[in-house]
Amino acid sequence: MAERITAADFDEKVLRSHVPVLAEFYSDSCIPCKMLSPVLSQLDSELEGRLRIYKVNVGYEPELTERYEVQASPTIIFFRDGSEVARLRGAVKKADILAEFEKVNKGE
Repeated sequence: MAERITAADFDEKVLRSHVPVLAEFYSDSCIPCKMLSPVLSQLDSELEGRLRIYKVNVGYEPELTERYEVQASPTIIFFRDGSEVARLRGAVKKADILAEFEKVNKGE
């Protein structure tokens, strides 16, 4: 299961990661976020060691939400080498997330 992180550990776990990171910015009351949760859990298992997946609650982390200009939940941001490299919004399909991961992983 994807780990929930806060502003206190975001830089360490996301920006300093040696593998690509997917950060989902979500809300507890967001229905599409709840639909995406099992998909992210599957990907967390399937891509273990190749992709780290973290969750950021927009209600509790306004600093991160503002810093990354997240305006809708869910928003998925891919990071590589400390920088944002891709972004998906809304209830996206597993195949779309995997396709974006493959681009990120290849450095596109």
